Amino acid sequence: MREGVVVGRMSDATFEVYEDDAGDYRWRLVHDNGNVIADSGEGYASKQKAKQGLRSVKENAPDAGVEEVAE
Repeated sequence: MREGVVVGRMSDATFEVYEDDAGDYRWRLVHDNGNVIADSGEGYASKQKAKQGLRSVKENAPDAGVEEVAE
């Protein structure tokens, strides 16, 4: 399912907001080559809440570091 509302644009990727089969809204970051780079990991009850979630990621982690964690 590649249909959705395009919410933001990065150099080689696009945020998409879409409704899943359960009727929840989710976001995903899709590279121009079609690979999903990241996703919301949860469904939201409304499209507005899904958009708020992706905006939160964009605003709160633009320069987030990377840590290696042993599991």
